[in-house]
Amino acid sequence: MLGMKDIIAIFNKLLDFIYKKKCYFCGSSKESVKMCTKCYDELVFSSTSCNRLIDGVKVYSAGVYEKNLQKMIRGIKYHRQKELGYYMAKFMWEYFKRVIEKENITDYFDVVPVPLHKKREKKRGYNHMKIVAEQFCNLSGYNLNDEIIKRVKETKPQYKLSFKQKQENLRDAFRVDTTKITSNTVLLIDDICTSGSTFESMIKVLKDKGVKKIICLSASSPEY
Repeated sequence: MLGMKDIIAIFNKLLDFIYKKKCYFCGSSKESVKMCTKCYDELVFSSTSCNRLIDGVKVYSAGVYEKNLQKMIRGIKYHRQKELGYYMAKFMWEYFKRVIEKENITDYFDVVPVPLHKKREKKRGYNHMKIVAEQFCNLSGYNLNDEIIKRVKETKPQYKLSFKQKQENLRDAFRVDTTKITSNTVLLIDDICTSGSTFESMIKVLKDKGVKKIICLSASSPEY
């Protein structure tokens, strides 16, 4: 006769079977994870050379905005797939470790995710880049600091705008509080760097406040 512990164990196994996680990318449930090893290994790292320079600040992009990386970004950003934040952070950290080794970087960073305006964050329910930043800091040991920069202007979605419109859209969009800085270098992180206008705007307000040591890291950029 089965005891209560045996019944609970069987019930839990049944729940695990019924609610087994499927890979968001290929649908496999073999590993019961949101992104299986096979799909993660299909992600391709970009060159460790900086993607571009913005006012003397190096901008690095971990991969190209396509295939699984594109689906990952859209999933966490628009479809509430918050668990994908870990995989994006892992991808960015594994890339950035290569950059650190190549460039011999020894800095300790305040990691600053690109902020959302409070109205947009309330509407979406979360800032996806803060979720990524939390996981990135768990992996790297760096300091998550979302208090340094706040978005104080409600801006239009950037993808609909031309480069000049993006610059105007982001004018006076951010406010910096340098008293919140705890590390010697600020690391700005975002999901995709297209025109670079968001990073450019944040770099400007930081430099206007006397912050000189800045690095930017995006999960992806378009292939040029």
